[in-house]
Formats: sequence, structure tokens, C-alpha cells
Amino acid sequence: MQALQRLHETKPVRAGLVERVEFEYIRHGTLCLMANFDVVTGRLISPSIGPTRTEDAFVAHIEKTIDTDPEAAWIFVVDQLDTHRSAKLVELIARRCGLEEDLGVKGKQGILKSKKTRKTFLEDTSHRLRFVYTPRHCSWLNQVEIWFSILARRLLKRSSFTSLDDLKTRALQFIEYFNSVLAKPFRWTYTGRPLQA
Repeated sequence: MQALQRLHETKPVRAGLVERVEFEYIRHGTLCLMANFDVVTGRLISPSIGPTRTEDAFVAHIEKTIDTDPEAAWIFVVDQLDTHRSAKLVELIARRCGLEEDLGVKGKQGILKSKKTRKTFLEDTSHRLRFVYTPRHCSWLNQVEIWFSILARRLLKRSSFTSLDDLKTRALQFIEYFNSVLAKPFRWTYTGRPLQA
């Protein structure tokens, strides 16, 4: 998310005139939002906002999410970003599931050897905590992407942020508002028409 501050105020809608948003801006930087969308309630769970989306940040986000209900079975739907198949994530899941098996050595042997072996471990349906990976180029299958579109249209598109702290505060306020007023499960309406030549 970019913290863009418009150089001049937005001119509101008036009779015969559309809203006019200043096109020049000051860019204060960016923040990354990691969020979990509960497909049953339509609410966001334990959002994390920080400067990057590194392996460590993603693992911390997943651990923070698990801590909201430590004994629950969690299924995380994610894309195939490398941080979603990292060695540290495998170590977290093994530890939190109480698995004692040898994980091997990253890049050399065992479960930690490659992205493929780590992904296979993280997808294991026998684990209480597991991951489901969407196919490449199919972000529309992940419902949190729909929610990110709502955030972009309702908060980010026309707003002006004075700093990164302002962006973070307003994003968290929007999430709180969304969860209390707007949250509901998404109803999929696509019926699956076959492609035509």
C-alpha cells in the first residue's frame, strides 16, 4: 500500500461538477498488509502491517494468527509466493503441530531440501495446521484477494495519507469497521461457463 499525500485538497461533488482528485502527490513510502480472510464469517483475522513481506514477516504473521486459537485446526489458502513455502514456515508448523521428525537441511536433504518438498509437507492433510496453494495466475481463487480489492476501492484509491503511520492507522480502522459493519461471507456467482473459441 502506498502512502500518497495529495498536494491539494480533493474538490467535492457539486451540482454539475464531479469530484476532482488532485493528480500530483508526495509519496511517503509503502507498507505491506498481510491478512487472513475467514471464509465462514467474512471477517479479517489478525492483520499484520509492516515495511516488508519477507519470510520472517510471513512466519510471524502466521504464528500471530495461530495464537488467536492455538488448539484449532487451521487451513491457510495462499498463492505460491516463495515465502509461503519457506524453511522457517515448515519449522513453525512442525513445532506447533508437535511433530518430532527430522526436517533435514535446507538445500541438501529431507523436508527442507527444496520448495517442492517443503510445499508437500505444508500441504499434508494429516497436519492440524496446513496450507492449500492456489494454482499460478489464479489469484481470484483466493477470497482475501477480493477483500484487498474492497480495501483498494474504499480506502486507498481516493485517500490522502500524511505519513506511513497515518496509512497504517487508517487501514487498521478500516479493517475494524469492515469487521463490525460490512463483514459477510462472499457468495460466488460464477457458474463455470466453458471457454469458447
